[in-house]
Amino acid sequence: MLLNYQYRAYPNTTQKLELNYWRRLAQYWYNWQLGERFQWWEQNRCALNSCPLICHLPELKDKPDYYSQKKLLPGKKKDLTLVYHSGELLDFTRLPSQTLQDVCNRTKKAFERFVKGDRNGKRSGKPRFKNAAQYRTLKIEGQAITIQRIEKRCLWISIAKLSGWLKIRLHRLLPDGFKLKNLLLTKKADGWHTSLVLENPTVPVFSPDKIVPTWDNSMGMDAVLHKDDYLATSDNTKLPSLKSFRKSQDRLAKVSRRKSLKKKGSKSRRLLAKRQSR
Repeated sequence: MLLNYQYRAYPNTTQKLELNYWRRLAQYWYNWQLGERFQWWEQNRCALNSCPLICHLPELKDKPDYYSQKKLLPGKKKDLTLVYHSGELLDFTRLPSQTLQDVCNRTKKAFERFVKGDRNGKRSGKPRFKNAAQYRTLKIEGQAITIQRIEKRCLWISIAKLSGWLKIRLHRLLPDGFKLKNLLLTKKADGWHTSLVLENPTVPVFSPDKIVPTWDNSMGMDAVLHKDDYLATSDNTKLPSLKSFRKSQDRLAKVSRRKSLKKKGSKSRRLLAKRQSR
């Protein structure tokens, strides 16, 4: 069974610079693979009902696929890669290898949905080259992640090739018995967010088509929304309400009063505004 839990991440300045560099590497590698596929497609296709007067005379080359493009990664890591239009020198060794392989998989899926379509036969539009604002997510596999510490409502993890510990605020607790399979790092307008993919193989996958509802395996539920309970079941069980806002209402009012006393535009007011938005 897989569960996804999304939390807010708070990288420091050094980690932000490194994560943005990772996004640039992944964006370049995605666009390069897409360009190679489009180039092969343009040079090796022809119309069925006519013969073109002008055509390409390319070198004989196999069709680029997931495995052939993934085999190019060791060569990319041997030396710096020059970006011709900007003059950048990109170092592929700074990005985890599993993340680069995931970029290959994303390119493969995007092109297959354009050419073949999904399992229902629905085809997507032509894949587009992504700029820095459009390529926002990085996938980190579980073997590159180490949980270092859990304290109060915060989680600290270390990621391979990323200096220091990455701080994650746990606004809800992690379930027991689940292991971290992978992690998605997403750059949004308000900062960095993480999606933890948790796995527990002992929990069976729910398949409603195979279960016939009876009185013995069914349960009635009702939203109570009264006092300290928010859900009641038919077997006389009541689940308590979390009341996260009411529990933090006094602290929120205290921070709000402190912020209103600070000068507008000051650094202390901005820090208190960030604390209030949490």
